[in-house]
Amino acid sequence: MCGTCGCTVTDANAHLLRAADGQPDTRSVTVLRGLLAANDQEAAHNRAHFDRAGVLAVNLMSSPGAGKTSLLECTIDALRDELRIAVIEGDLATENDAARIRARGVPAVQITTGSACHLDAHMIHDALHALSLAELDLVLIENVGNLVCPASFDLGQHRNVTLLSVTEGDDKPAKYPVMFRAADLVLLTKTDLLDVLDDFSVARAERFIRELGGRTHVLQLAARRRLGVSAWFAWLRRELDDHRTRLQRGETARPAVQPDGLEFHPIA
Repeated sequence: MCGTCGCTVTDANAHLLRAADGQPDTRSVTVLRGLLAANDQEAAHNRAHFDRAGVLAVNLMSSPGAGKTSLLECTIDALRDELRIAVIEGDLATENDAARIRARGVPAVQITTGSACHLDAHMIHDALHALSLAELDLVLIENVGNLVCPASFDLGQHRNVTLLSVTEGDDKPAKYPVMFRAADLVLLTKTDLLDVLDDFSVARAERFIRELGGRTHVLQLAARRRLGVSAWFAWLRRELDDHRTRLQRGETARPAVQPDGLEFHPIA
């Protein structure tokens, strides 16, 4: 996927998309534009599927190991008697995470992307064929572990949630601004480790997030220890209620996909 969508293009290899005279290779530009436009069209199609079924779709994004799957397990354990939940898992290989979710008694569809570093709308559309949306309230999408490319791709979801583990460093929002501007909610995870970490400042991380100019909410939790998770559950319930109200008005919600992230996809 990434070899064709452009997300691996850097200053060092951008010349490969140019013709011999140094001008843009219009054929490559046209292909890249077409891929992104086709993704957006498919995303709108997916969102329409979710909306017709009254399902809220939430996309979880983070670097590898930030705790997305543990958060899903904790959420399912707490809410499966209240909400009908399904999960779409994205990884380069294996069905390990989907197996963990299925062990919790809810449907899980594994997408193995091969070499692709993010999910796209076409992958999600294929996964939806394995789910009965009419029997669901909430679909949680675990994107491929990556703090760059997922922020630029609309999957048809309604909300984006970005996880930042305290083991990663409090400067990640400053270093990866596109990802954190794409977030409707930021979860600081593994906060039970703060007592043994002297190089992560919650206040500094939150300041970096605020400096990005959005109104992103920040919650702190430790999913495996079940600490701080009630605020996350309350956010999900509120978003689902708001979504149902929007649908009654004939409206929907779009995630904060970041157009400036397209600098990683040179289409102009």
